[in-house]
Amino acid sequence: MKIAWKEMKKSKTKFLILGSIIFLVSFLTFIISGLANGLSQDNAALIKDLPEGQFYLSKDADETYNLSKIDEEVQKQILIDRPDATAFSVQMGFVNDAKDKQHSVAFVASTDSELFENVKDGEIVLDSSLKEDGIQVGDVLTNNQFSGEFVVKGFVDQQKYSHAPVAFIGMTNYQEIYRVMEMQTIFIPGKDAPTLSALDSFSNKEFLNAIPSYSAEQMSLNMIVWFLVIISGMLFAIFFYMMNVQKIGLYGILKAIGMKTISLFKMIWYQMLVITAISLVLSIALSQAFSLIAPEGMPFHLTMDTVLMLSAVFMVVGFIGATISGIQVKNIEPLQAIQQGEM
Repeated sequence: MKIAWKEMKKSKTKFLILGSIIFLVSFLTFIISGLANGLSQDNAALIKDLPEGQFYLSKDADETYNLSKIDEEVQKQILIDRPDATAFSVQMGFVNDAKDKQHSVAFVASTDSELFENVKDGEIVLDSSLKEDGIQVGDVLTNNQFSGEFVVKGFVDQQKYSHAPVAFIGMTNYQEIYRVMEMQTIFIPGKDAPTLSALDSFSNKEFLNAIPSYSAEQMSLNMIVWFLVIISGMLFAIFFYMMNVQKIGLYGILKAIGMKTISLFKMIWYQMLVITAISLVLSIALSQAFSLIAPEGMPFHLTMDTVLMLSAVFMVVGFIGATISGIQVKNIEPLQAIQQGEM
């Protein structure tokens, strides 16, 4: 390890360039991942914040949430059998404020449940992002498909659906606006949720994919993140390979004086570990700072679980890249290597 450290101190510029590349690639990956998670929250925080459980859609919905209509008798029986179950619907719409300004919202109506805001007819509870539009508690809102008026009773934090703020309203009001009596979904929390022959069931993750646009959006963003990880792995391998080629003469001398191949690999791994760890610490610190200074309204959400997972992936990719680049060290002949190093 002393030789590896001495070489790093002697060739600071070379290792600084390699570390800078690892830092930039990992920082870009953290930022893209934060934006992907932020868009995911902005698209389906209402669903993602629910506890683990089982969602049920009607069979004729073809696994598409928007097409589901739960039969009223089936819904009634399920709610009797499972008091912890709740039926709910989500539909895009809008409300008009006192100045007749229109605000897009996702109307949510549900049966009595602790999982959703329970509001009376004529009342509405909004996502707190609508405060920025000047809406306050006590304001009166209207909708051209609703004969009455909504009085704002309060706000909730981080309740978004399909990139729109959620608006909780009473079931009767919902049925009047959308001219339907059936709810779209039944949710039963817990791991012991039963299988119902009349309905298709989905886990939390499977249900998110039943929401139009969610899976397509997340698939594209996740593909970008993993492409960056693959590209970073290739960069690791290429740069470590170039460094090892330049050090063939040194490796030949070390082998000639009796150093074992495994010791040379440890030297390569040590240098990779130091460079990658320093680069990751800097990129994690800067990405966390970015979350504090990100522009208002930018959906950026980078959790520590995601940071740790990506950091572990980078370490593994770096280890593989450094190991592949060092394979030539195993087969090197001391005399030939010394001669190549002298050329």
